[in-house]
Amino acid sequence: MHPNLSFEQAPPISVPYRFFVTAPWFGAAAGLLLAWLGPDALVSRWAPGALAVTHLLVVGFMLQAMCGALLQFAPVAAGGNVWRPRLLANAVHPLLATAALVLAAAFVSSFGPLFIAAASIFAVAIAAYVVVVGLALRRTPAQGATLMALRLAVVGLAVTATLGITLATGLGNGRSLPLIEITLVHAAWGLGGWALMLVMGVSYFVVPMFQLTPPYPLRLAKALPLALVLVLGLWSWQLTGSAAPWQTAVLLAGMLLAAVYAATTLVLQARRRRKVADPTLYFFRGAMTCLLLIAAFGLWFAVDAEAGADPRAAVWIGVLAIPGVFVSAISGMLYKIIPFLNWLHLQRLGGPGVMPPNIREMIPARTMTGQMWLHFAAVAGLLLAVLQPLLTRPAGLLFAASCAWLGVNLAGGVRTYLRFRDRMLASAATSAS
Repeated sequence: MHPNLSFEQAPPISVPYRFFVTAPWFGAAAGLLLAWLGPDALVSRWAPGALAVTHLLVVGFMLQAMCGALLQFAPVAAGGNVWRPRLLANAVHPLLATAALVLAAAFVSSFGPLFIAAASIFAVAIAAYVVVVGLALRRTPAQGATLMALRLAVVGLAVTATLGITLATGLGNGRSLPLIEITLVHAAWGLGGWALMLVMGVSYFVVPMFQLTPPYPLRLAKALPLALVLVLGLWSWQLTGSAAPWQTAVLLAGMLLAAVYAATTLVLQARRRRKVADPTLYFFRGAMTCLLLIAAFGLWFAVDAEAGADPRAAVWIGVLAIPGVFVSAISGMLYKIIPFLNWLHLQRLGGPGVMPPNIREMIPARTMTGQMWLHFAAVAGLLLAVLQPLLTRPAGLLFAASCAWLGVNLAGGVRTYLRFRDRMLASAATSAS
């Protein structure tokens, strides 16, 4: 067990679980929407259907799962005492779910009031979350690369949300804004400053712990988040209205940083002490491989102007980034987190006569493996659909099926916890009487 874990500060298990069990179904909804919209949805990143599908994934799937994970991770691994976590989760979870659906409907329908409604709901939910979690991470006496990355991730979430709310409000009331520039910066902060930053911070801790690898090199672990913030700051220069000639170099620098992190993770995984692989390891390897592919294709699109100007180029990168990197990494982490939390809380509950199951029995390996291969097949199908739009509908259905299977597997893990919790409580009550 990791010596620096503060289990006494862990929130009630229901706090992260409500986010975890909800997230996959937004992925399923995104796949079904893609199948319903058909080939036109992937012809350009600016297509309304593509924007709706994207936000179901980044807000419905990714934001739900990542907010739940941080509510668990901040107090246990970083020593951040989150104020009233159950109350915060009760408020933020339904607001984020509602906002994701309203925003997707706004993009599909182009109905202005829906953008305003989504922006308002997001403003309340993200403000509450950022303030409470940010204060917890600010006040903790802990130090290290993990804590620094988590703090920067919360800043990244605040910047992403501010830009997103600005965009949604502008679309809703027809106000004249530099939409393309704001969108480019919004996407960079969302995928880099929030999502990748949080994945890096969490992986610094959980990859050595769960995958039994050597630790990340300390200097690199500290340098990567700071360098990423510098790149994002330079990328944000375009909001001033002046197009700097070095913007392409800044974009490539960001992709290079992501590639360095991915390559380091793969090298550490190759040196892990336990050589038996499981689906969670393959999920993370797949995510890191997609990060390397993003850097490679980004370089190609920068060198080959014709290829880079193709509207499908940005969609290709988006598929690699969102389903390829983040849905893969989050899926792998959830398959580790839920069994571990089940075991932890059941152990703390105790009780005579009823032993909790082994951590590997919480979610059967065969179901995780089957879902993993379906997920990677769906990612491949989505990439092929970018090249051949006629494949959009089957690729969307494949992705919906993989996310639904993930949702069923995670719900099964939660049911295992509830079943054994009830048995242990009943056994304890019988012994007391």
